[in-house]
Amino acid sequence: MIMVFAVPLFIGDIFQQVYSLVDTMIAGHFLGDGAIAAIGATGVLYSLLMNLTWGLNNGYCVVLSRLFGSGGKGQFRSGAAAMIKLNLGIGVLLTVVSVLFLKPAMRLLLTPADVFDQSYLYIVIILGGMLTTIAYNGCEGFLRAMGNSRTPLYFLILSSFLNLALDALFVILLHAGIAGAALATVIAQAVSAALCGAYIFLNYREYLPSAADWKVSRDLSAEMFTTGFSMAMMQCVFAFGSVVLQRSINALDTDIITAHTASRRVYELLMIPMSTVSIATSTFVGQNYGAKQYRRIREANRKMLLVEFLWSVFSILVCWTMGRPLVVLLTATGNEKIIANALLNLRLSTACFFPLGVLFILRYSMQAMGHKVLPVLSSTIELAVKIISAAVLVPAIGYLGVALTEPVIWCLCALFLSVFYVTIGHQKQSEGRNGRISLSRAQIRDSVR
Repeated sequence: MIMVFAVPLFIGDIFQQVYSLVDTMIAGHFLGDGAIAAIGATGVLYSLLMNLTWGLNNGYCVVLSRLFGSGGKGQFRSGAAAMIKLNLGIGVLLTVVSVLFLKPAMRLLLTPADVFDQSYLYIVIILGGMLTTIAYNGCEGFLRAMGNSRTPLYFLILSSFLNLALDALFVILLHAGIAGAALATVIAQAVSAALCGAYIFLNYREYLPSAADWKVSRDLSAEMFTTGFSMAMMQCVFAFGSVVLQRSINALDTDIITAHTASRRVYELLMIPMSTVSIATSTFVGQNYGAKQYRRIREANRKMLLVEFLWSVFSILVCWTMGRPLVVLLTATGNEKIIANALLNLRLSTACFFPLGVLFILRYSMQAMGHKVLPVLSSTIELAVKIISAAVLVPAIGYLGVALTEPVIWCLCALFLSVFYVTIGHQKQSEGRNGRISLSRAQIRDSVR
């Protein structure tokens, strides 16, 4: 059942990655290696903000899925109202602040002078359209909470093809350069959000907030915010670490930035099934937690970990046998320094994909059951390791230090969460609670200590 639900999510995530892949490919083929470096040099800033809003909406979706599982339409509508309010307020605030402070942030990142202007032009347009992405994520989360993962996919596929067409129009025909690639992305995202919102209005009107539902109870507002904020912090803590690490990458040279950007585009594409399975599992866990079906939660996690393992083996084979042609296809480069460093990052990263899969499953499952502290602490481990790597490892051994950083992080965090997950699961079994895996506040405090 989870895999049936996950397949549309997986395809949707693939098409979301198509946005960045198309921009990168067109930049490489028609604008040169410098354009790829311009996109990659500040990509972590956008990722930081998008991880914040994406994490918030995943948290809202978890709460909505629990409300849907418990069968209360009124509470569901109130939850949807809270989600809309939070998305609108936070979206406007982030857009204004990020655009105003973009140039100082780019200088802090040590964005190379030879790509600074191009990089600024690209990212300021993307950030200016941030609300379109937030709107789509909110609509997609609304539908996913009710078990409908297919409909948003159809609109996303349509907008992905629109993005490709607009990229060709703006960059190839109108010669709008990197600004054209950014504008195409924003327009395509706006279309997917508008179509998804219209579908909800036409088909799920009874689940949309009425006038009375906008007065959300304090308890529900707090639950929505804390769950969303917890997931957002989980995403943002390690995303901030990526900002710190990107600064050390930018201090190397433009070829390294290009190599890193290209390799990440490839292995982030391969990470999509792993992330999708974990998100689908979290929705399943949230609904079953609301319905008090605890045994199904444990069984689902075991099966999904097997899926993560099989996909990690496939990813390793792909990157070791086809890594070079993939990098060349993406960048259109003949620069051996770029290709060699991209392959280094690809192969080291995919070698540790299974620990990453374990990390994904445990993080989202714990969040779906309302346990918010340990997943955030695991993200804090990521931040700490990235700071150490940027300060010590990268200056000492160069880009190899960058390539080693995330695989080490995935292994450490997976081990950290696994210990608590297994230990507490056994404690609950021994207490005769049907193997329910949950964390009381007291246990969290003891675990943190």
